[in-house]
Amino acid sequence: MTIDRTLKVGFLVYDGLQALDLFGPQEAFCAANLFCGAGDLRYETLVVGETNRPITTESGISIGVHTDIQNCPKLHTLIIPGGSGSRRDNISENVIEWVQQQAIRVNRIGSVCTGLFILARTGVLDGRLVTTHWNHIDEAEQEFPDIKLEPDALYIRDGKTITSAGVTAGIDMALALIEEDMSVNIASRAARELVVFLKRPGGQDQYSSLLKLQTKSKNRFGDLVAWIANNLKEDLGIARLASRVFLSERQFRRIFKQTFGESPARAVERIRIDVAQDLLTSKNMTIEQISVDTGFQSADAFRRAFYRQTGVNPTDYRLRFNCL
Repeated sequence: MTIDRTLKVGFLVYDGLQALDLFGPQEAFCAANLFCGAGDLRYETLVVGETNRPITTESGISIGVHTDIQNCPKLHTLIIPGGSGSRRDNISENVIEWVQQQAIRVNRIGSVCTGLFILARTGVLDGRLVTTHWNHIDEAEQEFPDIKLEPDALYIRDGKTITSAGVTAGIDMALALIEEDMSVNIASRAARELVVFLKRPGGQDQYSSLLKLQTKSKNRFGDLVAWIANNLKEDLGIARLASRVFLSERQFRRIFKQTFGESPARAVERIRIDVAQDLLTSKNMTIEQISVDTGFQSADAFRRAFYRQTGVNPTDYRLRFNCL
């Protein structure tokens, strides 16, 4: 008797879908199949629509479906991509009821980005720790007060549910599932095939410290953030930074904390680590060279700060990439 070694992964699609939320994870599962041997587990991905008609993405791409919700075969995993069409008025009660039924039947159920808004309507996520795109955290908290939102995580697994942040975070989520189903080796080879980071840790921030600061900054402080990133070897003490924006040290500390929600020293260290992460994955530089270029007093001080910010040491961080 032949044993079916296929894991069916379904993607629920709808008009107004964010295409990369679908194609990113789907391509990750397909990439994993390239490295499976005879008799190994393999993935079959299915695009599932409410009806058999094609759907149109946010960017105007027309996507056909493999099956509709009424004729969908038994799935191992169901993933709901995000997009502007995920809002309540665009998703019918028939779809919500189908997702509720699938939540009982499948081994795993998850969402990418604002696909969370569809999944949360079923009640499946009540009491669960979840995440979504950082720009929709407040909206999700207001609409679904019974879920527990983690605003910074790339993806979160809680029981049989798994939710991810926006766009490329869906690939990280898929790689984590591939590692769970198959092996670290196949997940890493799939990541290399896609030329992406090897399964970024789920708890890693959705966007960089530098981008966070730039998002919050206003007028002259916006220029200061960029100047810090480009002058990490300079004296970045309070006196020097305050003089750059023509404020007294006392005024500078107060306004900086009000603007960014943290001390100048803390922000400077996080910017140093952001730049160091880029250097570790894009330049063939030693740890000692990177520590000098990012303004640390020693390689040991750099290693300690790097671990404090990322939870891994610089060497391990570099090994997770395949771009060197």
